[in-house]
Amino acid sequence: MTITEFVERLQAEGITLSERQIEQFNIYFNTLVEWNEKINLTAITEETEVYLKHFYDSITASFYVDFTQDLTICDVGAGAGFPSIPLKICFPQLKITIVDSLKKRITFLNHLAAALELSDVAFYHDRAELFGRNKQFRHQFDLVLARAVAKTSVLSELCLPLVKTGGQFIAMKGPNAETELKEAKNAIELLGGELDSIFTFDLPEDQGERNIVRIIKRRQTPKQYPRKPGTPNKSPLA
Repeated sequence: MTITEFVERLQAEGITLSERQIEQFNIYFNTLVEWNEKINLTAITEETEVYLKHFYDSITASFYVDFTQDLTICDVGAGAGFPSIPLKICFPQLKITIVDSLKKRITFLNHLAAALELSDVAFYHDRAELFGRNKQFRHQFDLVLARAVAKTSVLSELCLPLVKTGGQFIAMKGPNAETELKEAKNAIELLGGELDSIFTFDLPEDQGERNIVRIIKRRQTPKQYPRKPGTPNKSPLA
């Protein structure tokens, strides 16, 4: 996906990028490639692939979920900033918090935020299991995002404790979303969530099926969740 195609496809979805926003994506790409030589951030470094598989893919959440409001958002395990930083560039009013377990990635994100001149962004080096127990963040966010390979049952335990009652958990998944949701049904309910909708579409250029899963937080998560670091992955809630 060329930069021109990227801009045009977003325009078709009602997202008009300014010259400054286009420049910010260019800075993001160059910074990502430069830092990727020092620390492992991504296996995708070709410009056209980064624009499609990282930038565009991240922004697809906004085709189905309203990001035009003044939302407080937590991105769990964002790695190199996906999906929340591309969304922040498109919707500057968003207040973004990212938690990641690797200090090097947090160092990169701080550098990136300065290079992009972003405000209302905060980065925390922590395990999601511990972050979700911290009273400063638990039940605090309008929307929690995860674009991660972990199963939906695991992501639900890490993410739903952070969502305020009435808020949303958005899981950005590949083609196995339906199967994972069946396995995660009881866990989602136990953690205070309820499946609201699944939006299924194909990425351009035959890059595969994607699913945006929206879960609404109906009640507070029981205090014993999330469990201690490592446990959600080793023993997912059934």
